[in-house]
Amino acid sequence: MESTTSSTGPAAPPSGSGEVLELTATGVAHGGWCVARDAGGRVVFVRHTLPGERVRARVTDATASFARADAIEVLQASPDRVAPRCPHAHPGGCGGCDWQHASLAAQRRLKAEVISGQLRRIAGLDREVTVEPVPGDEDGLGWRTRVRFSVGPDGSAGLLAHRSHEVIGVGDCPIAHPLVQAVGVTRRRWAAGPVEVVVSPSSGERAVIIPEPGTGTGIDAEVDTVLAAGRGGRLTTVTGRGALRQRAAGRSWRVSAGAFWQVHPGVADILTEAVLDTLRPQPGDVVLDLFCGAGLFAGALAGQVGPQGAVIAVDADTAAVRDARRNLRATPWARVYAGDVARVLARGGWRQPGLAVLDPPRTGVSRRVIERLLTPHVAGQRRPGRGSGRRALRRVAYVSCDPATLARDIAVFAEFGWQLDALRAFDAFPMTHHVECVAALTPR
Repeated sequence: MESTTSSTGPAAPPSGSGEVLELTATGVAHGGWCVARDAGGRVVFVRHTLPGERVRARVTDATASFARADAIEVLQASPDRVAPRCPHAHPGGCGGCDWQHASLAAQRRLKAEVISGQLRRIAGLDREVTVEPVPGDEDGLGWRTRVRFSVGPDGSAGLLAHRSHEVIGVGDCPIAHPLVQAVGVTRRRWAAGPVEVVVSPSSGERAVIIPEPGTGTGIDAEVDTVLAAGRGGRLTTVTGRGALRQRAAGRSWRVSAGAFWQVHPGVADILTEAVLDTLRPQPGDVVLDLFCGAGLFAGALAGQVGPQGAVIAVDADTAAVRDARRNLRATPWARVYAGDVARVLARGGWRQPGLAVLDPPRTGVSRRVIERLLTPHVAGQRRPGRGSGRRALRRVAYVSCDPATLARDIAVFAEFGWQLDALRAFDAFPMTHHVECVAALTPR
């Protein structure tokens, strides 16, 4: 679309070379960047633009082989460009959102291109991908139920600028859930930071995690739970129970305030449905749930396999294991193990699993875990029953929030004779470059 010259917002202060280039973005890259080339053919990764746009961009840092830049002026706009909903979504502003300047439909297309590109580049797979909206998410705003605020030298709380430690005073963040905004962290002064807010839309509970007692003066009267973070990340409950009640998959879950839970209110349900559709568990199946968190998938799977089956859930986080054991008390055939996933797999002590779900952190699954998972007889597990063997594991659901580590791990699965059978992607983090995937892996 041809347009008159427009500005993306206040320009960032020069960093790196500070050179201003006129560029045309030709594609999208992982991390919220678009790709362009300067007159000398050098690759330039540009933020605040869209594929097809002609922009003036200020270089923020550079090497001999590539540069990073912020688009400071749009010379020719994409038809997908929209006005950002947040006044801080511009060069030099908050770094939390990558695609505020793109329509939601365009954001999902860009994320799909990134997933396809990572699969092609890292795993050698050509696959078309569609990123699905999360049901009930109409405008991509007000969804983030956990926000970590940084605190500046003057005691004000805000969010960080992109690739910077500078704290930006954002006021009420548009993608934060209304319950987060109601706590009013950015309207207070803090002795230290960071300050983290986590809420449960289903129960209305709110928790605040502060660096130490006394830095949240006056806030404990307004929230259900206040926790203090000590050395080593250990949390001490100052006020309340230290956990929130979250609702998903038709039931309530206890989740410690510092433990993992999906930040978008609609995502826990849709991922549970996708995992069950991928694995298709039957009564009597034995299923592994690795990186199980509070036990969401393990609980849903336990209901499918029944008492004649078994679910083996594993996580290294002690708070998550405590939550999972409590959440799975009604299904004693679902057992929760604490410890490093590879070591727990090596110990074994259960019937040969036929199905597995993996939901690792953004860093993905270590090669050691994949080896242990796919070669259980080498890993020291009890001898499988008659008729089962190395190929007894027949299906894996891999839940990932990072396309690059997902593609890397799919390539490792391929070394062991496994293939990507299907893939679904969900727009679990609107306005940002992040995306959630569920990959179905099967032996060739």
